[in-house]
Amino acid sequence: MISPLELTLILLLAAALGVVLFRFLRLPPTLGYLVVGVIIGPHAFGVVGDSERMQYLAEFGVVFLMFSIGIEFSLPKLKAMRRVVLGLGVSQVVLTILASVLAGFAINWWYPLSWQASLALGGALAMSSTAIVSKLLSERLELESEHGRNIMGVLLFQDLAVVPLLILISALGGNPKALLVALGLAALKITGALALLLWVGQRLVGRWFHVVAARRSQELFMLNLLLLTLGMAYLTDLLGLSMALGAFIAGMLIAETPFRHQVEDDVKPFRDVLLGLFFITTGMLLDPHLVARQWLLVLALLIGPVALKFCVIAGLTRLFGSSPGVAIRTGLGLAQAGEFGFVLLNMIRGQGLVEPALIQAILASMLLSMLLAPFLIQNADRIALRFASNEWMLQALQMTKIASQSMKTAGHVIICGYGRCGQNLARLLEQEDIAYIALELDPDIVLAAASAGESVVFGDAARREALVAAGIHRAAGVVVTYDSTPAALKVLANVHDLEPTLPVVVRTVDDSDIEKLLAAGATEVVPEIVEGSLMLASHALVLVGVPMRRVLRRIEEARNARYGLLRGYFRGTGDEDDTADHEQVRLQSVPLGQRAAAIGRTIAELQLGKLGVAVTAIRRRGIRGLEPDVATRLIADDIVVLSGPSEALADAEARLLGE
Repeated sequence: MISPLELTLILLLAAALGVVLFRFLRLPPTLGYLVVGVIIGPHAFGVVGDSERMQYLAEFGVVFLMFSIGIEFSLPKLKAMRRVVLGLGVSQVVLTILASVLAGFAINWWYPLSWQASLALGGALAMSSTAIVSKLLSERLELESEHGRNIMGVLLFQDLAVVPLLILISALGGNPKALLVALGLAALKITGALALLLWVGQRLVGRWFHVVAARRSQELFMLNLLLLTLGMAYLTDLLGLSMALGAFIAGMLIAETPFRHQVEDDVKPFRDVLLGLFFITTGMLLDPHLVARQWLLVLALLIGPVALKFCVIAGLTRLFGSSPGVAIRTGLGLAQAGEFGFVLLNMIRGQGLVEPALIQAILASMLLSMLLAPFLIQNADRIALRFASNEWMLQALQMTKIASQSMKTAGHVIICGYGRCGQNLARLLEQEDIAYIALELDPDIVLAAASAGESVVFGDAARREALVAAGIHRAAGVVVTYDSTPAALKVLANVHDLEPTLPVVVRTVDDSDIEKLLAAGATEVVPEIVEGSLMLASHALVLVGVPMRRVLRRIEEARNARYGLLRGYFRGTGDEDDTADHEQVRLQSVPLGQRAAAIGRTIAELQLGKLGVAVTAIRRRGIRGLEPDVATRLIADDIVVLSGPSEALADAEARLLGE
């Protein structure tokens, strides 16, 4: 048996190789995790023979994912979605189970199934993959779209439905007379638990986190964040509900506080790593030999349930008033099996409702459907446009609405994203009498801003049609306010194809992606951290008596140099995360002793530039000068400030000191 350390190293190596390969092939990394699980699992090469030791840890990936989703779905938004959750969600689960029972009666001549078995399998079939679908929608920036809200509402109800389904399956294998009583108790338990957690939590969480934040300790803040997430998951698990539901509630409570954006960044590393582990352990369940032996049965169990589920969900979505295109996208997003389906399937096997051989075939088909999910979601737009007769018309109407806003304007600015940054920019443009049109995907923002008379429309700036409708050929510039580099790169690619000479200003959180965005066609990239440091420096200089004119000149010089003087910075013991990137620019001070090899030589003679290092300053006799001349001759006791990658800095230091 391999040790826990060996198991961890194998998983990390396999995950890294799988994700790199699938990124190279332009396929979702989620698919890479699943395939890696299949390959190293006990049914293939058997590199990892026991996945049970990892199952509990892997569940935390789903917990943190649901917490992140909960942050996006605040309580007011959840109340606005109650029609989807309680309407579409309930209908989907009930009709999928009924369709499964009818299908069981229909195939009874070929494979005899009791109505109890059909009912139980229908419950497992009704579940969809929260982990896969929500991650894909988040990556594609579709959580706020109409089909995205439909999908998330149905997934939320499916999580709620797991508990009564577990009780139902348990009762089907036992005494049927106790079924109604057990289901009634489950409904009371769910209602009471949700009401208590939301009512108490809404009053306590915000106040407590204000107290914690006032202590100004990142460590204390992180400890309380983990305590809240895992504590809520534990409480719902203790009450017989899913841990994912508790984490979702914790996220909704945090969404009501001012700390939601900081919390999202803090949780993301935990979520992504543990979620990858969850997908690997899920892939380990697939037995390729079984698929090869019973490929016809597995194929039938794959195509039949996926098609049935798609038809049920798409039909219900149409009945609830959505367009055919939205209905198709919703159906494709939920057609696959889900994580909780495996939980229900294990209970079905334990109750002896279905033969073990059929259970294995169903398990294989469910896993294959999850492998199929990324392809279905990625191609959902193409499928919708092909099979929805009025989808082209609806798209055209949306583009027409955008075009009607921009038709009379020229020399305007297209704002991609109308959050806080976009709204602040719009107000400044209005003060200068410069026209603008903003494209935003959040319908709540669009409705509120449009009602106030602002020039904002619902549209995806990552689509060429939306940019054309917004008048990109007549625009004076484009500003991308997203804090997501992948989203900004999509916009840049379309702008470059449509109007290669149009200036584009892009917002980014830090300076790590500046080169990537500039290479993609950005005219200027504005990193928030760098701009914040510039403003901090300007205020500090004014307060200590430096004339305003000189301060403005210094700040302008730094900006004209494309932030080159500020991009590198000195590392300390609190920057362990940054040290992982060996290519990132750093600053390093090198004191020259009496016997240093560089004494008496000029900067040009040292040829540090060939090593990829620049001399940004020299401190001599306590005085620090910026940008020294290449003819500057170094003397003993000088302190040379170098800028460059870590390995190059080590070589430059050795050259200066003669080591």
